Amino acid sequence: MNIALILAGGCGSRTEQDIPKQFMNVYDKPLIIYTLENFERHPEIDGIAVVCIDGWHEVLRAYASQYGISKLNWILDGGEDGQASTHKGIQALKGICEEDDIILVHDAIRPFLPEEIITDAIVKCRRKGSGLSAVRCQETIVRTDDGKSGSEGISRQEIMRVQTPQAYKYGKAAWAYEEADKRGIRGEVYINTLMLHLGETVYFSKGTEKNVKITTIDDLEMFKALLKMEREDWIK
Repeated sequence: MNIALILAGGCGSRTEQDIPKQFMNVYDKPLIIYTLENFERHPEIDGIAVVCIDGWHEVLRAYASQYGISKLNWILDGGEDGQASTHKGIQALKGICEEDDIILVHDAIRPFLPEEIITDAIVKCRRKGSGLSAVRCQETIVRTDDGKSGSEGISRQEIMRVQTPQAYKYGKAAWAYEEADKRGIRGEVYINTLMLHLGETVYFSKGTEKNVKITTIDDLEMFKALLKMEREDWIK
């Protein structure tokens, strides 16, 4: 079984909107619905769980019903940060998922997700135990302490930009968060950074520059442009 665990607990102040960014409308459709549709359409996804910001559970249920998101089986409370929210989602699936089932943790605010990205994360996870959507870094990287100046470069060959989805076997993911509690590890926003903190090796799957994380108005405009291009190609 393959379950998408969608993180939708943020309030999104950097987009300068009055509502959480995952619920903003883009071309008359909530942003989170674009994200959920990617997993709804994918033939290998068996169910969807959403860790949702408090006060928006019923809104999400209504949107899911309106847009035909039939795989949405669980809407869960979030935690105080990304680590706690992901842990809550994994705990809620205890007794539902078996050790070798695959959990794909994904940001609700990454709505442009081609099918092949989900597929490759699942394939890599089956083979290696994890599959983290990632791309090679194309920009020059400079190490800095203050964000104002730098004196040391970092080779781009040593850098991978990790996105979501991040796929793990359920048993391994559950172990990681339990182990973090035992060791007092806090503040790891993503499961990949937690795994690295625990000394684990992670494996990359296919990523794409189109997999934009909507954190600013500029990101939102980029997503709109991608949607427009996709629609124009479909019409042709």
